[in-house]
Amino acid sequence: VSLVQSGGGLVQAGGSLRLSCATSGFTFSSSAIAWARQAPGKGLEWVSGIYSNGSSDYPDSMKGRFTISRDNAKNTVYLQMNSLKPEDTAIYYCAIPSTIEAMSSPLEYDYWGQGTQVTVSS
Repeated sequence: VSLVQSGGGLVQAGGSLRLSCATSGFTFSSSAIAWARQAPGKGLEWVSGIYSNGSSDYPDSMKGRFTISRDNAKNTVYLQMNSLKPEDTAIYYCAIPSTIEAMSSPLEYDYWGQGTQVTVSS
């Protein structure tokens, strides 16, 4: 199982970024994928998740600014982040939850991407 992330970088507050997570080694089309992040000095925080049927879920703090999507033909998941804030600065990870019920629980993820830094300047 492999999850390879791309995207991220430095952006000013109010800007946008798109993260990608290219996967292989498992049946992508039938798998749920999550995004989580870890800010400096803080624990892991669930950011979003997308299910095999294409439905998505977000914590209330991310709704309206972040959009997760998937391309089953490319085995890739995307995270579009708009209206970024300095508090969104973190390392972002894509991951495979151990179960659908674990979507919002990063400590229960089985496989992880390498992480990508997102820095939002004020």
